[in-house]
Amino acid sequence: MDAYVGEIRVFAGTYAPVGWALCDGSLLDISGNEMLYSLIGTTYGGNGQTNFALPDLRGRVPIHAGTNPQTGTSYTSGERAGVETVTLLSNQLPVHTHTVNATATPGASPTPINNVSAAASIYNYGDSTLAPVVPMNANTLSSVGSGQAHDNMMPSLAVTFIICTEGLYPDFP
Repeated sequence: MDAYVGEIRVFAGTYAPVGWALCDGSLLDISGNEMLYSLIGTTYGGNGQTNFALPDLRGRVPIHAGTNPQTGTSYTSGERAGVETVTLLSNQLPVHTHTVNATATPGASPTPINNVSAAASIYNYGDSTLAPVVPMNANTLSSVGSGQAHDNMMPSLAVTFIICTEGLYPDFP
């Protein structure tokens, strides 16, 4: 079965077979690669005078170019999208509350871990309608997190993407 020039395949090897090239962003001379250049031009880079670039799929997931009918998001061939890490902002966190239950009566143990307060009087500090409302120490609640980016990558398996440089020229419909 012959391949079409410009066809991209997944290959289990670590090299590009004869008539194929790695999708690693390499620059190719236009001279000697006219068929492939006529299909992809400078979509992936190059100067368009003497060279052009192959797609670079290292660390990338290919997606279909076009407009997503559900979201309206549009991508053109060669466009890069997405990031490997994300730093969330407070406005991206879901709305939520934290209720603190406590007592004004001293406990029966100096160690609160794995102990239950001996008092029967529990105050819900999250409900200002209950009495007595007691202000908490400013150090009781604090912000958490380091403000650093977190990993945003889906589980992946690295394979080799190759592009056909010699083969059948695809007919235009």
